[in-house]
Amino acid sequence: MLTSRPPTGIDDVHPSEEMDGVHDLGGMHGFGPVARETNEPPFHAPWEAAVVAMMRATLQGAGLYNIDEFRHGIERMEPAHYLASSYFEHWLEGIVRILIEKGVVDLAELDARTAFFLERPGVPASAWARGAPVASVSSTRGPETSFRQPTVPPRFAVGAAVLARNIHPSGHTRLPRYARGKRGVIDAQRGFHVFPDTSAHGLGDQPQHVYSVRFDARELWGEVAEPGQRVYLDLWESYLQSA
Repeated sequence: MLTSRPPTGIDDVHPSEEMDGVHDLGGMHGFGPVARETNEPPFHAPWEAAVVAMMRATLQGAGLYNIDEFRHGIERMEPAHYLASSYFEHWLEGIVRILIEKGVVDLAELDARTAFFLERPGVPASAWARGAPVASVSSTRGPETSFRQPTVPPRFAVGAAVLARNIHPSGHTRLPRYARGKRGVIDAQRGFHVFPDTSAHGLGDQPQHVYSVRFDARELWGEVAEPGQRVYLDLWESYLQSA
């Protein structure tokens, strides 16, 4: 559940806190082991299933935003709130942020609805909706797959040694911090795909070749990693350079 009103602009979280901080795709050290719940159910409360339905209706159904915008909406959560909240709380806040930014949801109306249900926790969700006007929104729906027809040949062949670029983007990226500056080998070519770093910011598909890159675990984490272990990452071409 939302515990605070989400920020409404891309600058509400400083860029250095976006992908080089707690929101990094690869996670961070220092939080201890991941606690696994035995026989964990898909949802721990009915509202979590409702959030999934909201995402499917607005992303897959209405096409109001794309998967990269969705992910970047989550990445702009205030860091302390991000760490203190659950997985589906992340989804909910990301969805709300995007819908406010796109004018689908009015912030004042959201506050009013939140107050309405806080005062009446037992009423059904439809209680507010009766007689409420339906917002007119435009769809940004595009192809449902990230695959695109190649317009240039792949730069790297299978078996080529590569280096993940040591970059520090201020926006969305699918290059985890733990792989930046690390040496790997092209294991497979994955095709020509939409580039998330531009797609998340409304800058178009700008597709690139994607590769499965094989890293030795000790290259990534040093001697603390188990010997002989490998990590495979799907990385876009502009994330890589020849080693």
